[in-house]
Amino acid sequence: MLPPSAADRLVAELAGYGRTLVALSGGVDSSVVLAAAARALGPDGVAGVTAVSPAVPAAEVAEAAEFCARLGVEHHAVRTREMDVAGYRENGPRRCYFCKSTLLDTATRVAEEHGFAAVATGTNASDVAAGFRPGIRAAAERGARTPLADLGLDKGAVRAIARTWGLRTADKPAAACLSSRIAYGVAITPARLARVERAEAAARRLLAAHHVHNVRVRDLGGSVRLEVDEHVVEPARDDPDLRAAILAAGFDGAALTVEAFRSGSMNEMLTDPEQWRRV
Repeated sequence: MLPPSAADRLVAELAGYGRTLVALSGGVDSSVVLAAAARALGPDGVAGVTAVSPAVPAAEVAEAAEFCARLGVEHHAVRTREMDVAGYRENGPRRCYFCKSTLLDTATRVAEEHGFAAVATGTNASDVAAGFRPGIRAAAERGARTPLADLGLDKGAVRAIARTWGLRTADKPAAACLSSRIAYGVAITPARLARVERAEAAARRLLAAHHVHNVRVRDLGGSVRLEVDEHVVEPARDDPDLRAAILAAGFDGAALTVEAFRSGSMNEMLTDPEQWRRV
């Protein structure tokens, strides 16, 4: 008898949760959790909840809603108010803790209002191994379920499940919230988040011919850094229209550099990154 596949194990895990509300960002991890829950519990046993916030691109909210519609499950787009939290606005190393706390507190209220027994997130085993994930602690403190991490499913395994199930998110690039683009210590404001969103949208449009996968616009306060896939760095540096579009998005007068994309590159700017891996 063949051992159960990762997909089968995930469906079995979700089956034990009871009615489940999935914190749906629109990325591959949370979409796989939602799809597994729909398989395990049926369309009436699961729903997605997505934050409506200056830190979440409007396109991501729309994609999350469309994903739920394709699965035939309910979608809740709820306004979160992390901007009301001083620890979030101040943008220290624990920013993600405050952001995730707000999201999960809101999701918990939605779950209670609609009779869901559990709230689940898309945290995977790669996230846990990476360390420096204050948001994971915030979710754990609120009792959020993490089926991917609990089953040891890393990013590669999650993408493989998504391909098996034919999910449109299977090869979607990772996309952390817009606040992750702002250097620690630089205050987060709606205006800063909006200009990052505009600049990234312009960069993706102008670099589309180069088949760019990863695009990040890093707001460093007095300067701005565009990070793209290695093979796109030189074309991006040589493109005056791209430079003009990023500056026009709200970075006028800022020095612009272009570098290869590095996940978590903002964490490297902390004076003692290892300290924050331990909190």
